[in-house]
Amino acid sequence: MTNAAFPQARIVPLRMLKPGTAERLLNMLAGIAGIRRMMIHGPGLPKTVPYGPARGSPNPHSDRTAIRVADAEIALRVQVGTVILEVEDASVIEEIRSLCDDFFVEFPYLLQVGKFMKTTPTLVDYARYGPDADGSLIGLTDPRKGESPVILRTEQ
Repeated sequence: MTNAAFPQARIVPLRMLKPGTAERLLNMLAGIAGIRRMMIHGPGLPKTVPYGPARGSPNPHSDRTAIRVADAEIALRVQVGTVILEVEDASVIEEIRSLCDDFFVEFPYLLQVGKFMKTTPTLVDYARYGPDADGSLIGLTDPRKGESPVILRTEQ
């Protein structure tokens, strides 16, 4: 189980990020020591049209692509709207703020501090991972998807 004492932050750009921009930002964030968990959030990019007269037909979207973060290839299933982070201590948040000030020069962003990820296991976490679940996976499960989260292991 994760400790609720770990600070959390959310990076909210004014615009949705294109895959290339998201890849650069996530790689820069992956280089910061002290980030425990990272989650991207935004509107879904389904492979097929989910409703309406074109239901079931292919849904071509240029943002549904794969990006490389650290050593992992990640298939984007969402447009990157926010990046949620859990960090070791509050000093890491200031390092993230400095990085974002340098990164977001063409449009503004917000860096919010609060609680944005679940810190205790939910019923979905228990059903998916069992009673001895890895604490770093708590709250990162989408019950509608059969895919597991991507885990980046960095040398720290």
